[in-house]
Amino acid sequence: MKKYIRSFLLFALLGVCMLTNSCKKDKQSTIQHLLTTGVWQLATLQVNHYKGDSKISTDTLNTACDTTQIFTFNDDNTCTYTNFDCLPQPTAHGTWQLSSTKLYLNSDIVCQDTTAAGSSTPFANAQIVNLGDFSLVLQTGDIENYYSSTQPRTITRYGFIRQKTVNN
Repeated sequence: MKKYIRSFLLFALLGVCMLTNSCKKDKQSTIQHLLTTGVWQLATLQVNHYKGDSKISTDTLNTACDTTQIFTFNDDNTCTYTNFDCLPQPTAHGTWQLSSTKLYLNSDIVCQDTTAAGSSTPFANAQIVNLGDFSLVLQTGDIENYYSSTQPRTITRYGFIRQKTVNN
């Protein structure tokens, strides 16, 4: 009888522990949470030129830029980009979403730039290369999965770091 009571108490204690340690599921994915927690400051900008899978050259841009560029993602799937292309300008506003595989970021944000058109949607289809607590790397340009071995490609690589506060 004593053994039965101990077993019952042990299972009851185990049940109470399981109930108190169960957690509520978050509707947001980890990737969405990482994007929307804090603001992302541009740290590096590189343009890589390829022929097939061979890198021909790399251009590092904005090395003398003294303007802080900030990319912010909000929980309501809106986003902003401040001072795109190292141009002091009004903050650009748009929306963002992740692809079904969560490997690509799609944003309709339109930013002023130095192209002949004067504006672009740089993150319309951006491949997420790295996303962590403090770093985000996006690649845009010729990022399709299939290309010929002689096809020239240009891939722009944006490297961001998470900032606690915005210092402009």
